[in-house]
Amino acid sequence: MRKSYSQIPKVDRILTLPAVEQMLAGQPKPVVLTAVRTVLDRLRATAVHGRLAEPIDEAGLCALIESELARANAPSLHPVVNGTGVVIHTNLGRSLLTPAACRHLAEAAERYTNLEIDLATGERGERYCHVEGLLCELTGAEAALVVNNNAAAVLLALSGLAFGREVVVSRGELVEIGGSFRIPDVMRQSGGILREVGTTNRTHPKDYRSAVTPETALFLKIHTSNFAVVGFTAEVSAEELVAIGREQGIPVMADIGSGCLVDLAPFGIPGEIPIRDYVRAGIDVITCSGDKMLGGPQAGIILGRRDLLAELRKHPLLRALRIDKLTLAALEATLRLYRDERQALAEIPTLRMLTTPLAELRAKGQWYLRRLRRQAPAAVRLSPETGSSQVGGGALPLVDLPSFLIAVEADGWQAQEIDTAFRNSRVPVVGRINRGRYLLDVRTLQECDLLALVDALALLAAPSFKNG
Repeated sequence: MRKSYSQIPKVDRILTLPAVEQMLAGQPKPVVLTAVRTVLDRLRATAVHGRLAEPIDEAGLCALIESELARANAPSLHPVVNGTGVVIHTNLGRSLLTPAACRHLAEAAERYTNLEIDLATGERGERYCHVEGLLCELTGAEAALVVNNNAAAVLLALSGLAFGREVVVSRGELVEIGGSFRIPDVMRQSGGILREVGTTNRTHPKDYRSAVTPETALFLKIHTSNFAVVGFTAEVSAEELVAIGREQGIPVMADIGSGCLVDLAPFGIPGEIPIRDYVRAGIDVITCSGDKMLGGPQAGIILGRRDLLAELRKHPLLRALRIDKLTLAALEATLRLYRDERQALAEIPTLRMLTTPLAELRAKGQWYLRRLRRQAPAAVRLSPETGSSQVGGGALPLVDLPSFLIAVEADGWQAQEIDTAFRNSRVPVVGRINRGRYLLDVRTLQECDLLALVDALALLAAPSFKNG
């Protein structure tokens, strides 16, 4: 090991190499130094395990430093190919924006905007006006407000309407979503006092009535979007809870999660009640996400009674949770498409992917197979498979969408090794493994992904990648 260490040059020596001097001419010295030290640390770690080649080639060393510089200078957030079949994939950024939303967002980013100015009077305006009218038009709500995500919307609503008072919730609706986000924790943070009623599997109208005290501020109904209780069950519908609320003089709030503006049941996706139906049921305050079934940017949407939302507009938390101009621009452009439901279904990527018929997916899969087979290494085998996709985003866990998949196999490669190689491709490719086979679901593949898939497949002809 001592001999191996002696083969590793010092930093000062490396900085005098012509190739490194060229790097210093084009890059800040601290950046180059960090890259040099990172490479040397890796070489020393390799030497500890006795795997360091001797002698160390200066050209190879410079290539490693250049590669590390390229990695360090590349954006951390970058595109990936979603071959998982999970349409609203939280880890991959959830919904894709429409071209119209991207254009409006870019224009707002590059220019000053009328974010908070009333151009008619020259006085200060309100940023929420840019989407409030659209949201009310599309849902039938009296008023609307937007914050930076649905957790923020729930926190603001509970803090503004129930601070220091009781909020009645069914035990069967005390959900936990991704990242250990739990409704009881949000309730505690908001200052509201949780009052649980019913049992995990059965809650009745009488449970809500018997829970009412002078300290009751809200009835809260939560859409259990990421799990399902089946069998011996009972729940109180939105309409029933509204009737009890009217009877007792208590507002009803509903956290509906995904926030769908169209009825997807005709497309074989039941169970996601459109926002408008909650408004029609008489729910006083509704919260939902902008980047799930709605297909827009991350946002928390609050809809409901004008007087209750007026209270939230005055709440100090609103400033901390407020939405920025880029999100507003993307959300506005997305909402405008919903004025024509057919246009929304055709142009909003999330809706388009969710509602694509199996016949179209087969045709899309065959299109990919033909092109990929022409350019894949000889050792790679691509074959069609049947399978299913998922909605994702914590929505509709029991809904499986029939889909077309491409199985990827290569001589000498295990499925897990293919997965690792693809995730480390120039444009990373994320697929899934099922029964020992690596699969790509065409439902979530985009046309622009073809070249990235070709690059990923090329790695399977390079055993040096797998081995080192």
